[in-house]
Order: sequence, then structure tokens, then C-alpha cells
Amino acid sequence: MLSYLLKRLGLALAIVVAVVLVLFSLLHLIPGDPATIALGPRATPEAVQRYIEKMHLDEPVLTQFLIYLRNVAQGDLGADVFSNRSVTAIVMGQLDFTVALVTASLSWAILLGVPLGCLSALRPNTLLDRLTGILSVGTIAVPSFLVSIWSLLVFAITLRWLPAIGAGEPGDIGDQILHLILPAFAVGLGWVGYLARMVRASMLEVLGENYIRAARAFGLPPGRIAYRYALRVAILPTITLIGMGFSGLLSGAVFAEVIFARPGVGKLIYDTVMNRNFPVVQGAVLITTSLYIVITLVADLLVAWLDPRVRESL
Repeated sequence: MLSYLLKRLGLALAIVVAVVLVLFSLLHLIPGDPATIALGPRATPEAVQRYIEKMHLDEPVLTQFLIYLRNVAQGDLGADVFSNRSVTAIVMGQLDFTVALVTASLSWAILLGVPLGCLSALRPNTLLDRLTGILSVGTIAVPSFLVSIWSLLVFAITLRWLPAIGAGEPGDIGDQILHLILPAFAVGLGWVGYLARMVRASMLEVLGENYIRAARAFGLPPGRIAYRYALRVAILPTITLIGMGFSGLLSGAVFAEVIFARPGVGKLIYDTVMNRNFPVVQGAVLITTSLYIVITLVADLLVAWLDPRVRESL
């Protein structure tokens, strides 16, 4: 397990360095002067010169990259072009909202999708299985931004059951939960279908294994066979999918955050791209990518811990 952990950590570190290199290169690959691109065409020559000195743009490219890499390693992602606030502080202040949205979205999708997949696998080719298949394909096919718009129109504007925009009053947990329901529903709906289809396929494969036949031959109750023996093995691919889903929703939440005017990293990236605030864009992308890598790493380690075949294959 230690050898597997070291290999995965080495791969994760290599990916982070590659992401840092790509983010650093973006500003230099865009046609035009990097200082003018960042500050805008109306920036004064004095402001441009200060930005060049601050970002070390008068240094060789390799020196600039080494300085940027050193700053990133120290947790310094630069400063906001307009307010001069720390990029790290700005992004971390918005990250909590995005993590809460993604956690709520994936949680309700797991609570609904995993049982549906299990029941569908235990009763194949029945009405329940067909309805689950239709529900799965339907939820996967509908884009999250379309679900966001329609849920906003129906539940917030027409029926007025839930609040439309914002994240709720600070310190009021109940109000924050109410503001979280519609975005979490819109973001997590598609993953109900993904999880149900994955669990169904895995369960059908495991239910055909020899040890399951042996358990049935010994007369063990069907429920115990399904949920204590079959599901423990069938859930392993789903854990990987959940890790990828949590990571993927970090970027997918941008639609819900923009439509529901909800604070978060996705909306922050959208706003800063519109304002050409590239240091904040770079910092937000780097932090979310690092979180993506960490979550994927945790999911892989959990699967390797539960299934020795995974770590022995490397």
C-alpha cells in the first residue's frame, strides 16, 4: 500500500507542476503585451511599468517561471489587479460555497442513484428496471444549465417555494440550506443517472460470480447476499466515479452559480475572465485543479485499500 501511495503522490505532484506550467504559459501565449492584456488598453504607462516590475516580466521567461513556481510553492498566487488583495484569500473565500454546493449535489445523487441501481440489478428486465433506465438516460441527457433555468422558473418564480438567488444570510444555517436546495438539485440531477447505471452494471457483473452462486447454494438470504457481499465489490467502480464526479462538479457548478447569482469559485472565474483579471483566474484554476487532484487521489487510495488487486497490479 505504501508503494502504491508513493506512486500516486508522485503522479499527483507531476500533474500539479504541469498545471502550473500551463497556467504560467497562458499569459505569454496570448497575442499582445501581457501587462496591457492584464490591465486593459486604458492603463497608464506608469501602471504598466509597475505591473511589469511586480510580475517580473522584464526577466527571462525561465526566470519568470521559476519565480512563479517558488511563489506557488509558498502559497503566494499573486494579487488582484484591481484591489491588490491576495489571490489566495479571494479564492479561498469563495471555495467554501462551491464545496458546499458540490457536496450537497453529489450527496443527494448518491442517496438516490445507488439504491436505484441496486434495485434495478436485483430485478432485471422488470418494470422497475425499465423505469430506472429511462430515468437514468433522461437525467444524463438534460444539461445542468437547463435544469438550473427551469428549476429557477418553476420552483422559485412561479411556485415561490424556494429562494431564487444568493447563498442565504451569513450565520443562518436554515436560510443557507434553503438557498442551497435548487442549485444542488440542478447540479446533482445528471449524476443520479450516472450512478444508477454504474451500480446496476457492476451489480449484474458481480451477481454472476462464483462466490455469489456459492452463497446462494448455502441458502443465505438474498438481501444479505446482495448488500453484504455483492454490493461491497460492485461499489468499487462507483467510488472512483464519485471521486471523479466530485472533482468534475467543481467546474460544472459554474452554471448554477451564475444562474442563481450564488458566490463560488465558478462564478469568481466567470467574473474575473470578464474583467480580464488574469492573476485571480490563474489562482482559482490552480486551486480547483489541485483540489480535483487531491479528491481523485483519495478515491483511488480508498479503492486500493478496499481491493488489494488494484495496488498489486502496479
